[in-house]
Amino acid sequence: PKSTLFPQKYYPPDFDPAKIPKLKLPKDRQYVVRLMAPFNMRCKTCGEYIYKGKKFNARKETVQNEVYLGLPIFRFYIKCTRCLAEITFKTDPENTDYTMEHGATRNFQAEKLLEEEEKRLQKEREEEELNNPMKVLENRTKDSKLEMEVLENLQELKELNQRQANVDFEAMLKQYKELEEEQRRKEQE
Repeated sequence: PKSTLFPQKYYPPDFDPAKIPKLKLPKDRQYVVRLMAPFNMRCKTCGEYIYKGKKFNARKETVQNEVYLGLPIFRFYIKCTRCLAEITFKTDPENTDYTMEHGATRNFQAEKLLEEEEKRLQKEREEEELNNPMKVLENRTKDSKLEMEVLENLQELKELNQRQANVDFEAMLKQYKELEEEQRRKEQE
């Protein structure tokens, strides 16, 4: 009986693995992959909205002469769901994101723009503080003032909540019933 653990293969005595021809694949070979749209976009041809998470059969290729810290950058080709126009986008490992290339425009980037603005302001502040020790002091006092205000507001809110928490609803209902009964008595009289 043949062993099922090791499949039987016959290698003729004149077999030379070096003679097997190497498979030569082109560098810009395209693969077909199934992927989801990485962001909301709008087709430039027909104006169709393509939402993040929409599934596509895409062609994927490695972008030539473009790497980021040794990481290859990939390009994806998808077709618009309505007009079948080609849309392409690339991976962007630098920002852990994707960049739109052509065929569509990216939507709803408000969050990204806000983050960039915050980063820019932080950088400006750091550069300002490097050259001016007085500015460091000013910023520090401004920050501490802001922190104090926040703490005061928090304390006020806590006190308000405490006041509302001490309300005895049973006593209020009892008082209301007594008033109601008194009114009824007056009406009867």
